[in-house]
Amino acid sequence: MAPRMLLSMPLHAITEVYGEDGLRDRFLMELEPFPATEHETLVEALGLAARLHAGDRRVREPYLNHLLRVAIRIIRYYGVHDVDVLTAALLHDAVEDHPEELAGFAGGTHTELTDAALAELSRRFNPRVAELVRSVTNPEYDPGRDRHEQYRAHVAESLERDPWARVIKVSDFTDNGVGVVHTTLDKATSAATKYRPLVPKLRELVGRPDTPLSIEAKDHILDQLDLAEERFAAILDD
Repeated sequence: MAPRMLLSMPLHAITEVYGEDGLRDRFLMELEPFPATEHETLVEALGLAARLHAGDRRVREPYLNHLLRVAIRIIRYYGVHDVDVLTAALLHDAVEDHPEELAGFAGGTHTELTDAALAELSRRFNPRVAELVRSVTNPEYDPGRDRHEQYRAHVAESLERDPWARVIKVSDFTDNGVGVVHTTLDKATSAATKYRPLVPKLRELVGRPDTPLSIEAKDHILDQLDLAEERFAAILDD
């Protein structure tokens, strides 16, 4: 296959056929128009994400595949070339999943580890990257309340105040929602239950004037949200 064919393939098709190597190649192709300093920053962010998530998997695939698809989608389908947003997209699960590795110590409280991990991202990149990651990082949940309800409340609150974080979260949601058919039935059922009630809120947030995306990108996202909702219904209402 000609390498440039990767540019015309859907992201999950690249995943199925070529795996992580194919997604890495596609990501690097998307970076070709970027200035050298921004290219270097994004390659550094990818390297950090790869190290932190080296042992993580999403059922049938390396976790890094998800992070690559989230970042590629933002570039290719949303038309966003903001290096801070893309850096945060690659690292959007780093603080939530690997706070001790980022913080450089273990045994602290959830808040201490989260703050230290975010401070490290701020040091390595800049404060805006750290704040974007903070906005899409789930808080410590109250064990006495429903986790899915707390997740949806956190997403709604954090995205209300941070329009650029909406861009990352919508790409993340698309990968999990539209991509729900690319996992096992148990995982698909769990994901559909978690994400389905969030679709109306995301649809409303995407349509807001302060969401920093073009009309074309918003229309694309709304179509993807419709597709995700159809897939959730097929899983849960069958």
